[in-house]
Amino acid sequence: MCQSTNENHVCQCPGGKTERYLQPSLLLALHLQHSYGYDLLGRIKDFGFLDGDLDPGTIYRHLRRLEDDRFVSSEWDTTGTGPARRFYEITPDGEMLLKDWVMFMERNYNNLGNFLRQYRQTLSEKRKHISRKEVI
Repeated sequence: MCQSTNENHVCQCPGGKTERYLQPSLLLALHLQHSYGYDLLGRIKDFGFLDGDLDPGTIYRHLRRLEDDRFVSSEWDTTGTGPARRFYEITPDGEMLLKDWVMFMERNYNNLGNFLRQYRQTLSEKRKHISRKEVI
């Protein structure tokens, strides 16, 4: 369940898996700025696809998969006094994949807009029809 709520209603729709947007969120975050893995956790929350907290292990698994597929590269940063950390950056192939995700999202955005317009139009027409009946 998506569990979206407002003051009068708790949503019972199955919702979508927001984790499926973790890949494009990581790619966009790295497109905007190269980063350490843990720092990405806070940055991708700003994109709005995550409900609640995300396990850092999930981020690292996705980063590892992206690196295995050559969409992201990393290197160890051993500077500083703390433990070594991996520094991630998007690759040219990752930039291409991000563009594909953007096209997919734009298409879905347009489809969702059409869906919502049709729903609101029929809802408005039904309300007009009901109010006419009340007048008669």
